[in-house]
Amino acid sequence: MTLANAVAVVLVVGITMYALFGGADFGAGFWSLFAGSRRPRELIDWAIGPVWEANHVWLIFVLVVLWTGFPSAFEAIFSTLFIPLSLAALGIVLRGSGFAFHKTARRVRGRGLAERLFGLSSLLTPFFLGTVVGAIAGGRVPTGNATGDAVSSWLNLLSLVTGALFVATGAYLSAVFLVSDARRAGAPDLERYFRDRALAAALVTGALAAVGLVVLRADARPLFDKLTTRGLPLVLLSLACGVAVLVLLCRGAARGGRVLAAGAVAAVVWGWAVAQHPYMLPPSLTVSEAAAPSATLKALLGVFGVAVIVVLPSIALLFTLVQRSIVEEASQPAQE
Repeated sequence: MTLANAVAVVLVVGITMYALFGGADFGAGFWSLFAGSRRPRELIDWAIGPVWEANHVWLIFVLVVLWTGFPSAFEAIFSTLFIPLSLAALGIVLRGSGFAFHKTARRVRGRGLAERLFGLSSLLTPFFLGTVVGAIAGGRVPTGNATGDAVSSWLNLLSLVTGALFVATGAYLSAVFLVSDARRAGAPDLERYFRDRALAAALVTGALAAVGLVVLRADARPLFDKLTTRGLPLVLLSLACGVAVLVLLCRGAARGGRVLAAGAVAAVVWGWAVAQHPYMLPPSLTVSEAAAPSATLKALLGVFGVAVIVVLPSIALLFTLVQRSIVEEASQPAQE
């Protein structure tokens, strides 16, 4: 494996982690936006309160690796797609503000406004991030500084479907995770509440994925062909994990749902990466062409090794403490 490909693997690892943890985080905001009562929001606050800021570590990680390891690709992406990326960044800021202020607002009106801001930003941010991925996959980001169209590059059918798929995937992941959190909180009514929503989100996500494949075939045939050949095992793995999650949810199983749901999403991310390789920006810029000098790549891999030793155990400890209800930021939802 070349240095450039090794750094590309590190980049995909970061994207996978953000898709899982950041996606579930956005999905929690989605369900908060459409919650019909206080109790689901109380569970969401209790479940994500200690970890929601930590999830953006993976976004920062992805940006640093892309900027340092593949500067020409970073330049092209951020200059052509500055509109959706700016809107996504704004959404992240507003989302954080809404989540923080809804706990401290003294008036009911202010608290409600902050909650709606948190929920709406949680919906729009993954949508705009999805349009960026759709633009890259569709080959609408040419090499160079602002050489692509600033509007049509991301306002097209493939990007819009991908954005919707990002929103649905986050909602699906979050609902599955919240089923386990409701069980941990001893709230069977909320467990049923989020199980129903996980099933609905799974069906919507599967339908959007199917539509996405049809659009991808028409819009980016080379990527579609590779996804359905060398990427097919990962697509089938994602499908198998998704079906298994549905079975577990219907049976009310206590274990396995979160791991399988995460596996379904991770398999899609890696299937896309395998299908797009060797291109960083299809159809012209390859991974090796976009890569920084070898000294920079070696240093980046060294930093990644240190991060594996230092950062990953810390994050794992945080999530372990949260899952054992040792670290709590909000009060546990009252049982009904």
